[in-house]
Amino acid sequence: MIVGHSPGGGYDIYARLLARHLGPYIPGNPTIVVQNMTGAASLVSANYLYGKAPRDGTAIGLIDRGLPLMAILGTNPNVRFDPAKFTWLGSASSFADDAFLLFARKDAAVKTVEDAQSPGGPKLVVGVTAEGATDKDVAILFRDVLGFNFKIIAGYRGGNEINLAVDRGEVDARLTAMSGTSSSRPGWFLPDSPMHVLVQFARTTRHSRFPGVPTARELARDPASLTLVELAELPYQMSRPFVAPPGIPPERAKALEAAMMKASNDPNYLAEAASLKLDVSPTDGEAMLKLVGRLAQSPPEVLERMKALQSGQVAP
Repeated sequence: MIVGHSPGGGYDIYARLLARHLGPYIPGNPTIVVQNMTGAASLVSANYLYGKAPRDGTAIGLIDRGLPLMAILGTNPNVRFDPAKFTWLGSASSFADDAFLLFARKDAAVKTVEDAQSPGGPKLVVGVTAEGATDKDVAILFRDVLGFNFKIIAGYRGGNEINLAVDRGEVDARLTAMSGTSSSRPGWFLPDSPMHVLVQFARTTRHSRFPGVPTARELARDPASLTLVELAELPYQMSRPFVAPPGIPPERAKALEAAMMKASNDPNYLAEAASLKLDVSPTDGEAMLKLVGRLAQSPPEVLERMKALQSGQVAP
């Protein structure tokens, strides 16, 4: 099992959890070995899985949820895969009870959403990974579409490295999923935490855990901005996407997909996920492939605006 992000972050936690429970549901009861293959927000691992990994069902992987949209937009010449041709196995989470949160240090100059959107106001220094990762894409969206005063520091290997940078005060804030953070940084949710939540993303409504925190949709300043927010939120419906290389024998692909769905409903898996405070709302491979199709079939003008945004140009 290839994981495109570094150890200790949300993707890694989900991957290792599934790896501990998947084997018994695969014919032959194989041992699952997790290997972290970091680089470019899991683009290195996605290219490997697509073009170099064995096509016999012995190699699977967890890639960043933002890669299919990046491939569709064509913003990165290093993409070596067609997202529609991956063997989609399923997602461990569809974000049904999750939220992508903007955490900020309480001692940062930016204290509120109003501070963050104030023209000429203080900047919030936000740590992100790399191009194609949803944390960087969302940070750019917040800055260039929602008008947040962000200074974006990119290039961290993974979420754990950003957490450490936040703890040390190297950056003021980060964008990350509630579920993974509940496991990796539970102290951030406590009343005496040095962190607080400013905005929640990938939510049509406010999460019950944060009734006083606005959603990105609420902060959209006009219909065009709202459309971009909605497009950027679509990948979260396959928040933890597991794939295998294209061209796997159909019976093996079906066996792997079935195994993932069965493992996701295993009582021991569910108990461990609950102890880690992870969102468990799995979707199967067919649903993920349909979602890739929905992304590709977005209105051309919306895709062009998103492409301009992710290419470093302010979206119209």
